[in-house]
Amino acid sequence: MKKGIHPDYHFVTVQLNDGTSYRTRTTWGEKDGKITLDIDPSTHPAWTGGQQQLIDRGGRLSRFNKRFAQFVK
Repeated sequence: MKKGIHPDYHFVTVQLNDGTSYRTRTTWGEKDGKITLDIDPSTHPAWTGGQQQLIDRGGRLSRFNKRFAQFVK
């Protein structure tokens, strides 16, 4: 590896929405800095199983379902 071209890899503290925190290494921010997350796995619907529904906009979903209905049993 070439010297002097890589960013500093240091520890930071990551603060989650529920108040918990953990230390990890990153190139972001300052050494021993703090990252506060707006969205994290404890609050995001993709990880919590929140409201997951398909919205049919302009009939696209209906056309797709009609076209490929024979493939789904």
